[in-house]
Amino acid sequence: MRDYIISTDNTCDLPLSLLQENNIDVHDLYYAFGDDVYGGEKTMPLKEFYNKMHNGALPTTMAANPAEIEKKFEAAVNKGYDILHIAFSSALSGSYNAYQIASREVLERHPEAKIIIIDSLAASMGEGLIVTEALRLKNTGKSMLEVSKHIENFKHNACHQFTVNDLNHLQRGGRISKATAIIGSLVNIKPVLRVDEAGRLVPLSKVRGRKKALSTLVDNMETKMGLFKSMNKTVLISHSDCIEDAQIVANDIKNRFGFEVIINDICPTIAAHTGPGTVALFYWAETR
Repeated sequence: MRDYIISTDNTCDLPLSLLQENNIDVHDLYYAFGDDVYGGEKTMPLKEFYNKMHNGALPTTMAANPAEIEKKFEAAVNKGYDILHIAFSSALSGSYNAYQIASREVLERHPEAKIIIIDSLAASMGEGLIVTEALRLKNTGKSMLEVSKHIENFKHNACHQFTVNDLNHLQRGGRISKATAIIGSLVNIKPVLRVDEAGRLVPLSKVRGRKKALSTLVDNMETKMGLFKSMNKTVLISHSDCIEDAQIVANDIKNRFGFEVIINDICPTIAAHTGPGTVALFYWAETR
């Protein structure tokens, strides 16, 4: 039986050290400011990225490149590996389709290999949560098919909830109306949103003030975990240029539940649409 690797997108927002230590292959999604495209070998420090957004620059994003995917898949298959790829939500990016196209091209040349593409229907560390579950199962000796079936059965239990500090970025992306953004900003309304079962960003509730929004994330977690609480020995938090707020949520979780927490930055591909000041919480729950 051929060995297999797990691969994913940089939109999983897992710490680089965790990805490297576990030999998880990472595919970059690109973004641009005007004609300047970043990703892969051309990078921009996150601080510079956020400063540009604070100063009014609006980045654009793009799906993964099928030709680049094909090249990476080919390299792994040539080394004797099968591939389990966990992809960014198909409702938020065309990358999942790009992976399907690339895998078909590679498998035509290598019929002895196997490539499984999973649509995580997840974003940021929600995608990362699914990746870590796949890794856990692989490390217990589960086959690629066993892992993929488990992930397909449980990916809808990967709960994503988040709040943003600036409603204008959500309005630009069509998540809320312009009137809602203007009125909400005037009265200090902060939305709490989630990624739903179809992998889309959807509003969940509105609260007044940043402090309340942050505590609501943890309140909702306490309600939603249910029978999945035992799976949450470690929960994940991502943020865009607001580490202090992310730490407030982490401390609240540790005090209430005693869970370990991993905090990491939101990548530019996602932050381009949610803006600086986003705090997102990810954990296993009975439903998304």
